[in-house]
Amino acid sequence: MLGLSTKTIYAVAALYELDLRGSDKAVKIKDIASAAAIPQNFLEQILLSLKKAGILQSTKGAYGGYKLNKPLNEITLVNIIDILEDGYFQKEHKTGNAALSLFWDAILTKSTLNLDISLSEFKTYRNQINQTLDFSI
Repeated sequence: MLGLSTKTIYAVAALYELDLRGSDKAVKIKDIASAAAIPQNFLEQILLSLKKAGILQSTKGAYGGYKLNKPLNEITLVNIIDILEDGYFQKEHKTGNAALSLFWDAILTKSTLNLDISLSEFKTYRNQINQTLDFSI
């Protein structure tokens, strides 16, 4: 899928699960992992990276877990890729050729624009699924 790592795909799935549960209470890692079908150990690493970047906040204790630190309309797929995919949007082309540098700059710009989608779009796709599945007899 677009050359994105499993880490980014799992991160988006985890954020989707957190969005489904609302922002009022923290969700345990094991619950996110189970609902999103993500290996728990791998998810812990992902959530820690997202926390360090300010996307999530965590609470320790019996009622602890993770929750969104900001609304989804302030988080884009590009943000998640930048956090988790080291060098995905690499700006250094390692070429002395000016034409190739311009080429790679154009590709980078187009790629970034195509992936600059707000994660609040989850709601749009959930609504599409609900409309597809909502039928009466």
